[in-house]
Amino acid sequence: MLAYRHAFHAGNHADVLKHLVLTRVLRYMGEKDKPYTLIDTHAGAGGYSVEGRYAQKKAEYSDGVARLYDRKDLPAPLADYMSLVRAFNPDGQLRQYPGSPALANFLLRETDRLRAYELHSTDHRILTSYLESRPNTQVSDRDGFSAIRAELPSPTRRAALLMDPSYEIKTDYAKVLAALREALERAADTVVMIWYPQLVLLESAQMVPRLKASADAMAKKGWLHARLTVAQPDANGFGMLGSGMLVVNPPFTLHDELAECLPLLVEKLGQYDGANFVLEQKTV
Repeated sequence: MLAYRHAFHAGNHADVLKHLVLTRVLRYMGEKDKPYTLIDTHAGAGGYSVEGRYAQKKAEYSDGVARLYDRKDLPAPLADYMSLVRAFNPDGQLRQYPGSPALANFLLRETDRLRAYELHSTDHRILTSYLESRPNTQVSDRDGFSAIRAELPSPTRRAALLMDPSYEIKTDYAKVLAALREALERAADTVVMIWYPQLVLLESAQMVPRLKASADAMAKKGWLHARLTVAQPDANGFGMLGSGMLVVNPPFTLHDELAECLPLLVEKLGQYDGANFVLEQKTV
């Protein structure tokens, strides 16, 4: 687990979906005057060079953010997200990709609280340096799943939780489910954003129905599920087909915003004719 580096995958199709959802949730939460807390359980390094040797190994960003970066015809939610990516690249060229802490750094106000967790020692050190001047911020090298007990309920009462482990260890699937349940037990109105990879794997297929069932039983405002399928399995029947986001207690605006963006993401990021999306919601 501690060998995982998100730099290999920065800016890929999965980051596009995840960070589009994250920016919409944070924009919505910032509309109210009262501060809120963002808890990022697997924060990474904050930002990544797409010109570095990690990102260049498979150049996954070229089939993700690079396909959108220079477009002028994006729907407003995607255009907003791309404006943040461009702000992270002051010279105008796509050289760096902002991870979730960097996007949060753009969008959170000084009064909002950021709690970022990252176990990898190098990424933790980079993230600490990047966020050292931001007020109301703590960066920890503790396990993000175990942090939920300490962070919720939040002193701000309003809170958002982002969970996006690598899932390279299969126990992450069970940990995500347990963490969602714990979060909702402690603060049933927390906005919980869960990213997952779409794999030909039993654990991946089973997790979303289980997450929905927990949200049905415990969440105050239902759930929203978005999935973007961009690729086919490889010759051996494996590979990452796409990814999804399950948002518990979603902003009421999120469904329509994603409905505007997902068809274009299928068109621009799809790698085969069968590329598709799923968008479903259950309200309380």
